[in-house]
Amino acid sequence: MKKTRWGDHGQSTVEFALILPLVVIVVLFIAQAGFVVRDQVLVSHAAREAARAAAVSDANRFSAAVTAAKRAGELRSDQISVEVTMLEGGDTVRVEVSYRSVTDLAIIGALVPDVDLHATVVMRAESAGKHGLQ
Repeated sequence: MKKTRWGDHGQSTVEFALILPLVVIVVLFIAQAGFVVRDQVLVSHAAREAARAAAVSDANRFSAAVTAAKRAGELRSDQISVEVTMLEGGDTVRVEVSYRSVTDLAIIGALVPDVDLHATVVMRAESAGKHGLQ
């Protein structure tokens, strides 16, 4: 049977207690980064949807783009901004979607500032009158 010294009892527990806060912070940083990446994917999707809506709309391209961007995903609609520009004499539409990703995860929210995300999509504008469609 192996004898242990009295001073070694609980050493691993103390080491675990010292390292645990660092491990928790690293895991929370990784989770927050995952949320920001998810928001960037959603912003890209919203820009594609907004560009498509603006490209096929003959009436009000701007309102069609804004509506499509806000309905495209699980982004907070009050933090989305949409800019629509017609290029090349009205044949091409350019849509830029901006979004502020709020970093509000526990502990990390105070350490990491909010992140501004952007996505731009350029698409050829379609028109029913151009193609002879009614």
